[in-house]
Amino acid sequence: MSETMSTNEQKKPPLNGRRALPSNNSNEEENEVPEMEPFGLLPRGFNPKDYLRVVDIHMFKDPHETNKQQHHTDKYYNPKLIVRRGQPFQIQIDFNRPYKPETDQFWLEYLIGRYPQQNKGTYIPILVGDVLKPGEWGAKITHKENNSIRLSIMSSATCIIGKFRLYVAVWTPFGILRTHRDSATDTYILFNPWCQQDAVYLDDEKEREEYVLNDVGIVFHGDINDIKLRSWSYGQFEENILDACLFLMDKAELELSGRGNPIKICRVASAVINSRDDNGVIAGSWDNTYTYGVAPSAWTGSVDILLEYYSSKQPVRYGQCWVFAGVFNTFLRCLGIPARLITNYSSAHDNNANLQLDFFLDDEGKVDTKITKDSVWNYHCWNEAWMTRPDLPVGFGGWQVVDATPQETSDGMYRCGPSSVQAIKHGHVCFQFDAPFVYAEVNSDIVYSRREKNGAQVIEKIDTNHIGQLIVTKEVGGNGMMDITAEYKFQEGSEEERLALETAVMYGVKKQTTQDTAYQPQRDVDMDFQVQKVVLGNDFKVTITFRNKSDNYYTAATHLSGNIVFYTGVTKNEFKKHSFSAKLEPFSSSAFDVVVKSSEYLSDLLDQASFHFFVTARINETGKILAMQKATVLEIPTLRIKTQGGMVVGKEMSVTVEFTNPLKQTLENVTLRLEGPGLLRTMKKEFRQIPTNSTLIWEVKFIPKRPGLQKLIASLNCDALRHVYGELDVQIQKL
Repeated sequence: MSETMSTNEQKKPPLNGRRALPSNNSNEEENEVPEMEPFGLLPRGFNPKDYLRVVDIHMFKDPHETNKQQHHTDKYYNPKLIVRRGQPFQIQIDFNRPYKPETDQFWLEYLIGRYPQQNKGTYIPILVGDVLKPGEWGAKITHKENNSIRLSIMSSATCIIGKFRLYVAVWTPFGILRTHRDSATDTYILFNPWCQQDAVYLDDEKEREEYVLNDVGIVFHGDINDIKLRSWSYGQFEENILDACLFLMDKAELELSGRGNPIKICRVASAVINSRDDNGVIAGSWDNTYTYGVAPSAWTGSVDILLEYYSSKQPVRYGQCWVFAGVFNTFLRCLGIPARLITNYSSAHDNNANLQLDFFLDDEGKVDTKITKDSVWNYHCWNEAWMTRPDLPVGFGGWQVVDATPQETSDGMYRCGPSSVQAIKHGHVCFQFDAPFVYAEVNSDIVYSRREKNGAQVIEKIDTNHIGQLIVTKEVGGNGMMDITAEYKFQEGSEEERLALETAVMYGVKKQTTQDTAYQPQRDVDMDFQVQKVVLGNDFKVTITFRNKSDNYYTAATHLSGNIVFYTGVTKNEFKKHSFSAKLEPFSSSAFDVVVKSSEYLSDLLDQASFHFFVTARINETGKILAMQKATVLEIPTLRIKTQGGMVVGKEMSVTVEFTNPLKQTLENVTLRLEGPGLLRTMKKEFRQIPTNSTLIWEVKFIPKRPGLQKLIASLNCDALRHVYGELDVQIQKL
């Protein structure tokens, strides 16, 4: 400590006229605390050894000891004491002689940061009393034996989250004697979802086990018609992760006095987890070129990303929405805020927040890509964090949307939330933070319009159901999918849904009316299309069906456009164009197949392997246009993981990862990754080439650290093939 102190002393920040002390926004920095604080001149012959003196302090900080067991912190791979606020913990103090309460007086001091102040909660003196009041700082003696006393200490249920330094102070007639600085007695204090007075209190034990203690999760991706899932290692208990998460709050320069408030912590974290405007944790890249970095699809979890950032202090390359959300989830769970990762299928990215995505068609009914600026993401991931919202009216606490993917600025920075899910559902978008943006992501309409020769804009179709069709998260205690769409919106077309929309518009969400543009929907012909399941490297077909509900004969000039898209809905290029004329008999349905050959799409594939089809048809007899769009995702091969031999804590075990190349081309510069929280840190292996149809086998040996059901997660990555995953649950026995 003396080293850091001396450098800090040299760099004393200049005082300004506005505050008596510089801002206290670093948990890392410390101040000098005097071991002897005299009340005046010390008399000659004063010998501190004549008074009560602390010989040793026992923190009971091992994972199997009472503190970490009772505070649900025994999984943290960290040698120091970690407790949750608002709940008592035990320490033992050994003195040089028996403690005499009548004459001896001592107290505890907890300090955090460089400029501790009592009124800011950064300097906490605790006197020993007779009773502990729930949720308030206090200490009482529970046991005395020889020269030792056992103390039960209660922390405040609103106390700052972070790493505190502990001193024991003894009163003497001539001054205060303190223990010397000892990092072994440092105490981490975290949020406590088990404590009723804590702002993050969650009353269901199964939910606490899932949303705070589970260190692996599932990311749902793909597309609404073809949902895919992959595991993600949150690893919030792994070595140095807690320190890395506390560092993020230092990086964001959040005042220490604000670090007891989950609302403030979530808001600054949603900004610092992306690198835009503050050199935060992850640099986003959506352009399919990941030179000098790791492709977003290659990460298997958050640990590597957080540790790399903690050591380099430079943004880690690269991430996309599920990576931002995975790392954010680790941060929240690590600090004790219940959190879950959410996927919204068909998510609106609306450039002018008017609850309307505009797709402009040309004369033939094809989408005009030059003037169409809005996009529909196949899916978008964000997080929900659980907390009370004392800053909002009653009823808006509970799950809050927080999103670290940089999409739009909020109060001048790329961040989003916390925004109450309940407020979004009811259209109360006036409540902070960023509710209109989230409301639009799940509720926008898609409007297809065409400009006539005379400049009039004709709306051809309004699709009110496409956006936010399905919002999901991992189920509690299992690997299945839980549909939470009803938490965000009422039933499409219901009275409540219309009321929520009117409320949102009243509170300032812009909604253009269709009155100012001509709109007569097509009523007598319906069109739909289906895309056959697509296996990577195979041909497939798209089937377009028309239903003529009238007694007229119609012909429909039909256009199909197949595009390779980023999962954000932005087009890279068109790989398939097909036009035909469809004859529609009265009162009948007709189906038309369009075949797509693998040679048409393979050379241009992007890492999400996602296709987007637009089908538009003009009824020649009436001039009406039908329009529809759908995304589809390729079936990608998976990795196979197998274990050999026994699986026991502390004994070496062996795992093999296998993969067969299904493509008609050799894969080059392939990277494999394997990780598992509590089992092994991420291992990487490079392979120069994998020829067509050949199988790669990689054997890894490691020593598991934790007993119980653990998960291994693997990924394969190369330029021609991404999003290849495999996973395996393994039961590790105790010794």
